[in-house]
Amino acid sequence: MRKTFLFLFLLMGCAMAASAQKTSYGNYNLTRSGLAIDGYDPVAYFVSGKAVEGKSAVSFVYNGVTYQFSTVQNRDLFKASPARYEPQYGGWCAYAMGAKGEKVAVDPETFKIVDGKLYLFYNRFFNNTLKDWNKDETSLKAKADKNWLRFNP
Repeated sequence: MRKTFLFLFLLMGCAMAASAQKTSYGNYNLTRSGLAIDGYDPVAYFVSGKAVEGKSAVSFVYNGVTYQFSTVQNRDLFKASPARYEPQYGGWCAYAMGAKGEKVAVDPETFKIVDGKLYLFYNRFFNNTLKDWNKDETSLKAKADKNWLRFNP
């Protein structure tokens, strides 16, 4: 019992430390250093179909937010059409935005492309919100779109 309690206590401490390293600029979900999507390449989700970490040497600032890219080609695609590649809801968890209207951190490797838009999801501590999103995507997306307007009137 004591070991279980200690494990849970340490797990909560790690979660709090991880969330402490996040910040918000406007309504964007950013790292402390101002990176969107924890430094992952927003274009790679579309062209590679997977989450790919970006490189600090290949970055671009858009609306005060720094995005990193895995290739110069991806950076150039983003520059040409940022709205096409930016994550929805400022990079916050799409499920949480739909279910509760809350800004919740994400796991950049848990994502879905819906109607040409990038949605990111929380996936920690045995809670993958993408699974819940998939059960009721149409309703959750409509609610998330409405809830997001509260943050961006």
